[in-house]
Amino acid sequence: MPSELIFIGGFILFIFLMMSIDLGLFGKSDKPVSLKQAGLMSGVWVSLALIFYWLILQYGHLLHHIDNFAALQEINIKNFHRLKLNPNDFQGNLSLYRKNLSLEFITGYVVEYALSVDNIFVMVLIFTAFSVNPKYFHKVLLWGIIGAIVMRFLFIFVGATLISQFHWILYLFGAFLVYTGVMMFINRNEEDEIDTENHRVVKFASKHFAVHPKFEGGKFFIKIDGKKLITPLFLVLMIIEVTDLIFAVDSIPAIFSITKDPYIVFFSNIFAIMGLRSMFFLLVNIIEKFHYLKVGLSVLLSFIGLKMLAANYADKIGLTTGNSLLIILGILTISIVASLIFPKKESAH
Repeated sequence: MPSELIFIGGFILFIFLMMSIDLGLFGKSDKPVSLKQAGLMSGVWVSLALIFYWLILQYGHLLHHIDNFAALQEINIKNFHRLKLNPNDFQGNLSLYRKNLSLEFITGYVVEYALSVDNIFVMVLIFTAFSVNPKYFHKVLLWGIIGAIVMRFLFIFVGATLISQFHWILYLFGAFLVYTGVMMFINRNEEDEIDTENHRVVKFASKHFAVHPKFEGGKFFIKIDGKKLITPLFLVLMIIEVTDLIFAVDSIPAIFSITKDPYIVFFSNIFAIMGLRSMFFLLVNIIEKFHYLKVGLSVLLSFIGLKMLAANYADKIGLTTGNSLLIILGILTISIVASLIFPKKESAH
């Protein structure tokens, strides 16, 4: 069996195993997730991402079953790694390739994890607007993440196929990210609101499904007089899925600025998504304190978009993957520290 299949198969098995453990910790009963549990799982997911970084650093060549110089050169060109390879030093080339691949993974992971924080802002709004009981948060988020994994998988491999066929799409992605970053900065102070009556998903569901008017505990569906109805909790799940789809439109192009390897894009996305649920419970009560984070994310998206537009000159001007990681970490650190040093002033009523 090719090492590529073993690598991918092992990763998928690992995800199923971790989801089972995660569900065991968070989903045994309908109780609010404690700060201790959230901190534990957040630490576990970050640690696992770092371990996976080390695995790629040591065995990343197995991902594409690279066992000779020709295969390495083909992957180098196909995934736009732009590595300067020496035909007479295969082992040295392999080490360089693994180092670059692992750096792309950890940089992509940091970008996706950072962008997922903006998703948390919206999730808090959704749960608050629909008055969802906190003890059902974990159930909605679990199914939301399962749906997100499927959607991201489709987005990533469709995107990778398009990029391999039409390289100019990267410039469209770059322009879109710059536009998104600028608009996020312009609208940073606007108060987000969710109209539970007129939300598009609510209107769609009301038109095409039978909707029960009130919550029924943690149930997504309820049967009354032989007729199956969806509950408001399922409406919340639908809105979260649609929201993640919208966020994916930003995050997937962003990570393609870091790496064009669809496997690395997928791995970094999955680690960020799997850590999102525990991070939500860790930040849900303090997320509003990081009011400069949206400014940081807007700068982050604009930087990534500009790097994408200048792809042919990025390395020449010093925007290597390693330097880009330092810049991204710097942007996020400054926005978090600024939020803590200069707390948001409460509006006087």
